[in-house]
Amino acid sequence: MNHDLGEFLRTRRARVRPDDVGLPGGGRRRVPGLRREELALLAGVSVDYYMRLEQGRTPAVSDAVLDAVARVLKLDETERTHLRNLVRPTTARKVAPQRARPGLRRLLDSMGAVPAFVMGRRAEVLAWNALAEALYGFADLEPEMRNSARYSFLHPEARTFYRDWPAIAADTVAVLRLDAGRYPDDARLAALVGELSVKDETFRKLWAQHAVLEKTHGTKLIHHPVVGDLDLDYEMMRLPGDPGLHLAVYTAKENSPTEERLRLLASWSASVDV
Repeated sequence: MNHDLGEFLRTRRARVRPDDVGLPGGGRRRVPGLRREELALLAGVSVDYYMRLEQGRTPAVSDAVLDAVARVLKLDETERTHLRNLVRPTTARKVAPQRARPGLRRLLDSMGAVPAFVMGRRAEVLAWNALAEALYGFADLEPEMRNSARYSFLHPEARTFYRDWPAIAADTVAVLRLDAGRYPDDARLAALVGELSVKDETFRKLWAQHAVLEKTHGTKLIHHPVVGDLDLDYEMMRLPGDPGLHLAVYTAKENSPTEERLRLLASWSASVDV
């Protein structure tokens, strides 16, 4: 994890230009962004201390120092959380199996007009309702493909199913990277990252960028083989009683073509199931 901390700080330094923080930007630079000594000066710490921080050799970093470094690097709230996770990793603990409770499954079934599913750590899809099945075909996928990250990078149809696949790919990797900071001892997450790094060059390049993202809401642009293009807004809601689990719900704007196509998808699904 010390390697991840150093790489995260180096990639964040590289995106901050000297003139963004009031420093002269002239002169030749071997690498883009701030130098270590410049960041240390602006954060109010010694260069030696900051170098030890990048190397993971500062076991008791104060909140004041982390806040100062985050301020200079212009980190957003998610990046600040990730920095703290890397500096203060959780102690090793057994990661409990993830399950969707019966009550969650009943909740999904009650949401018949919209696609909805439960997602756990490592982007694993744990349960879904009928319209989510019609949209994604989870039941027909191999169990290992019921994973948003593995599907996005390794399924042969993913790049045409997602009309905005490059954005989906970047977001998926950033969410996994955030999870890796939260659960540094999750062997299954490490195995997933290793598998995707070996099998997909785009994943490998995105992983090296150390971007992090807390998925909350947004839009999915999907091309469904039966009903065509769908522009779906989504909400990702944490389930407080089930740590690591999120409820994902897709909706369509009122009176939009997507709303009509969702109704067609529901009708098609019902006719297929008869």
